[in-house]
Amino acid sequence: MLASAIQSDAAGAAANRPPLLENGESLHSREFLRRYERLPQLKKAELIEGVVYMGSPVSTRHAVPDGIIHGWLALYAARHSDVQFLPNATVILDAENTVQPDALLRRLSEHGGRTQINDDGYLTGPPELIVEVAASSASIDLRDKRRAYCRNGVREYLVWLVAEARIEWFCLEGDDYRPQRPEATGVLRSRAFPGLELPVAAALAGDTAAVLTGGGVKP
Repeated sequence: MLASAIQSDAAGAAANRPPLLENGESLHSREFLRRYERLPQLKKAELIEGVVYMGSPVSTRHAVPDGIIHGWLALYAARHSDVQFLPNATVILDAENTVQPDALLRRLSEHGGRTQINDDGYLTGPPELIVEVAASSASIDLRDKRRAYCRNGVREYLVWLVAEARIEWFCLEGDDYRPQRPEATGVLRSRAFPGLELPVAAALAGDTAAVLTGGGVKP
């Protein structure tokens, strides 16, 4: 009798637990976050156009450019009090898109930015600039994420395509993204954040010092 009661209690507890996240599952942002919050050991999962994507282990092919981007944006934010840099922050864009971009810059709401921090500590609304380092996720970043970011009004979207040794910087014009072309000096320049520039060749070469001191961030 006792064993039967224990088994019954265990079965009841298991039934009350939310199901785990599964790759490819279709969810609403609210349900996605409910399940994600019950999995503290899970480092990264995203809901993109209503579909769950689970993060894979991070290789140095991703980590090196990711570190360059983080240093570049952190330095810019340190020099501009109206701007905040956030790495790997959860962003709720709409009912089908709750993302965790590699990096973002947002203008603070008191300075005209469109993002807010909700009661759970998540960012809501479109940041001005989102950056993704695509070492193994280029098709997702260039297709589904690009579509979601564009539709939700993210003004600028930068994708570092590691395998192709290429950087794409898209700017929102009307209802579509247009790719920027580097200036004659090889620099890509932000429209949303004056003084934020990326020397493309230096970044692709992994030259962090040149990115940070060679014109990448203007005071």
